[in-house]
This record gives sequence, C-alpha cells and structure tokens, in this order.
Amino acid sequence: MTQYVALLRGINVGGNNIIKMPDLKVSFAALDLREVTTYIQSGNVLFEAAESRPSTLAERIEDGLSERFGYQSRIVLRNHRQMRAIITTAPAGFGTQPDLYRYDVVFLREPLTAPDAMGGMPLREGVDQAFAGDGVCYFSRLTSRATQSYISRIVGTPNYKSMTIRNWNTSVKLLALMDARATPARTRSPGP
Repeated sequence: MTQYVALLRGINVGGNNIIKMPDLKVSFAALDLREVTTYIQSGNVLFEAAESRPSTLAERIEDGLSERFGYQSRIVLRNHRQMRAIITTAPAGFGTQPDLYRYDVVFLREPLTAPDAMGGMPLREGVDQAFAGDGVCYFSRLTSRATQSYISRIVGTPNYKSMTIRNWNTSVKLLALMDARATPARTRSPGP
C-alpha cells in the first residue's frame, strides 16, 4: 500500500462546490481507498491505495468525486515520498520568517511543469518571489505589502486549472500527518 494525499482544487471556496469533510471521507472509502482521513476544509485527503499508477488513481478519484458531488473534480495527487521532497527541498530559508513573509506552495497537476508554470506566474517586484521545485512552485510575499501581491492573479492564468495552492503551514502539517501515519502502530505514542 502507498500513502497519498489528494489535494482537491476548487471546493469550499467562495460558496462554490461545498463538500463536507465527512462526505468527502465516505466518497474516498467508497472508491476502495484505505485509512482515509481529511485535514481542514480546503480538501486535503490522506489515504492509502494499492494502485501503482498515480495517474490512473487520480483519474479514478476525479471521476468518483465528479459523479458523487456533481462538479468537474480536479485533484493533485502526491505520495509520501513526494511530499517529503517538497518540504525538504524548499528554497533555503523558505518558511522560516512568518512574521515577514506569507508562504505558499503551488502544487502542479501533470503535465504542467514548474518551469512552464513559472513562465506564466505574475510577480510584483519587491513584493513577490517564486521558485521552481519538483512538481511545485514556492511562492512568498511580503506580509507588510501582501495586498499588493500578484498571487491572486494566478487565477487568471491559463495554467490555473492545473494547480492548487496550499499555505506553507498546511503543507508542512500534511507531511507531519503522513509521517505519523507511516510510523508502525506499535511505536506510535498513545493518544490522550
């Protein structure tokens, strides 16, 4: 079994595509996925699957969600190893000054690549910075000038349908949850 996180795009935002997390969890379990849990309302689903082809798995999940919830589902799928690499290979210092910067990870859906996404990413000089990663772009903006950031302009780019954005804290937490799930049950510390 391989551990994955499915990052849903376009749900529970602006009153559109409202999906309750318990319903989302049930829909993933109905697709014969194991150990399904969700994290916050933005559509982060952790699970295990036996399928060896992530593209086939992603398509199966998208089809199931589209049918069950009546919207055109698109997800970005990452396995545990990929999530660890995304966090550990972030640019030097990324995420370390939360009082000065807001940090986001722009997760890319294949076939969109980071170099292609970077080519169309709007940046405001002196406010925004973006860096290409493996299947992601790292985006930061000065907190003191956040209202002047161009991050919201990503929505108007042709590549937007092939990406979903999570803040750095959520991305780090998803990896921590995956790490905890990967720890053998006999060595996990007991809960409260």
